[in-house]
Amino acid sequence: MLEDRATAVSSPTQWPAAYPKGYAVVDVETTGLARDDRIISAAVYRLDARGEVEDHWYTLVNPERDPGPVWIHGLTSEVLDGAPLFGDIAEEFAARLDGRVLVAHNAVFDWQMIAREYARVRREAPVRQRLCTIALSKELGLPLPNHKLESLAAHFGVVQQRAHHALDDARVLAETFRPSLRAAAAGGVRLPLLECRPLTEWSDRPVPRQSSGGYGGYRGSSWRASRKRPACPYPNPGRYEDGKRLKQGMRVAFSGDTSTERELLEDRAVEAGLHVATSISRLTSLLVTNDPDSGTSKTVKARQYGTPVVDEAAFGQLLGDVEPADE
Repeated sequence: MLEDRATAVSSPTQWPAAYPKGYAVVDVETTGLARDDRIISAAVYRLDARGEVEDHWYTLVNPERDPGPVWIHGLTSEVLDGAPLFGDIAEEFAARLDGRVLVAHNAVFDWQMIAREYARVRREAPVRQRLCTIALSKELGLPLPNHKLESLAAHFGVVQQRAHHALDDARVLAETFRPSLRAAAAGGVRLPLLECRPLTEWSDRPVPRQSSGGYGGYRGSSWRASRKRPACPYPNPGRYEDGKRLKQGMRVAFSGDTSTERELLEDRAVEAGLHVATSISRLTSLLVTNDPDSGTSKTVKARQYGTPVVDEAAFGQLLGDVEPADE
């Protein structure tokens, strides 16, 4: 069973020749999840072909705007004021990524944030492939209660010391990726590698800086200035079809725990032109849940109506290529 092999620490004798030659395990903390949000800290653990740590690197980044949910990442405006701008660390960051597969938890998010930062400084990150550890844990059939990093860490007995601190999250991810990679190699599992395409679109909507440690007038449950969203401007094109792209105007609902803060995940959906629904109806295009077998009202109704269901990792990948609405 792959579940048993996933706890093994010994490296298989025959290593798959098609596996990558090196990895860059990455975590970034950000001001949020929208196109105008910025990276405020980044960490990279470089691993060799078999998952052994070669070195690690960490930096703060001055986002030149309010740091967002300080209660999550702990980085205030005062701390970030003396940090380098992204352009100042872009070369060093690139050197850490160059020629390696980018590994992250919910990798599409980290990749898009990194790619946009490089686009802002008129450069491209030297990354051609990424690997999501959520997708890998599913390939291995790991018996996880949800897809949060803390659950993956607990499965492998890795102690998480500072959640939402880029350096510690990257360390935890590196320590859980090693046995996952070896289990995949032992079981002849094809790694879920995806192409990394440079991004050229981003938004730099002005965001006021706060002087009171980054908290300003924001509340822990609603850190953006307003949670009231405008109505989706696109008509509902119908249900999502497996294997196809999402389309602007689709009605998307969320249920259960997510590895990304729910409100921030919903913001990403809105930014992509989707309608975030608070309930399930016959008009719902898609339900996003990491636990489709749960008995929540949304999952029960989704089964009743035949509403398509995808998990958070798959949804994150779909968000990277949303089809424009019909004109």
